[in-house]
Amino acid sequence: MNRLQNLFETKRNILSIYYTAGYPSLGDTVAIAEALEESGADLLEIGFPYSDPVADGPIIQASSKQALDNGMDLKLLFEHLKGLRAKVSIPVLLMGYVNPVLQFGVENFCKACAEVGVDGCIVPDLPMTEYEELYAPIFKENGLSNIFLITPQTSPERIQKIDGLSNGFIYLLSSSATTGQNLQVSDNTAAYFSRISELKLKNPTMIGFGISSKETFDKACSYANGAIIGSAFVKSLDAADLKGSVKAFMQKFKP
Repeated sequence: MNRLQNLFETKRNILSIYYTAGYPSLGDTVAIAEALEESGADLLEIGFPYSDPVADGPIIQASSKQALDNGMDLKLLFEHLKGLRAKVSIPVLLMGYVNPVLQFGVENFCKACAEVGVDGCIVPDLPMTEYEELYAPIFKENGLSNIFLITPQTSPERIQKIDGLSNGFIYLLSSSATTGQNLQVSDNTAAYFSRISELKLKNPTMIGFGISSKETFDKACSYANGAIIGSAFVKSLDAADLKGSVKAFMQKFKP
């Protein structure tokens, strides 16, 4: 059983934190990971920046631009992550767009992930059929989980297909909007979460987009195995007191 599977076997109300590699400063990536684990995070999603982050809201877009301006790219990120597992024991995912992965080379990317101890990837714009037909064996060979996203508009047939291809968890977008919106559990959203629950999926689920407070985190956990916080955490980071700002943010969720 790998780190990711073990997490979902042993914990409930899982708190996953997303942040952008190379932000606020170029060398902060592993330091933030270490501070997050010390402060109680259960799972980390490290975003690799891209110049056209179309699904991201303004906060993550700005962090991505700053990271690129700082000089962050995939090659440098893997260099920085070489010391990751000496300091961090919780599961770590890399998240980003498919274009940088293709430029790096999918096989090279997966091998590099395995070498530094990354447990899986979230590549939202990688087509499911392309993953299944071309890349699934490479991910499996390197022990990586590929995390798929579903939205309120995803059909039951596609959800079942995703469940069959998954071996980590399934990422439920609370809406089809960009990141950074506030979670509003309307009747429609509640029906969507209930519909997912009724499908009796074999994989656990995590809810993301709009989780920014203890209230919205607890609300999401009532429908899924846990929740993912991104924009609110990125916004809270203070380059002048990195560890302190991480601890202060996490105390809202893990007092």
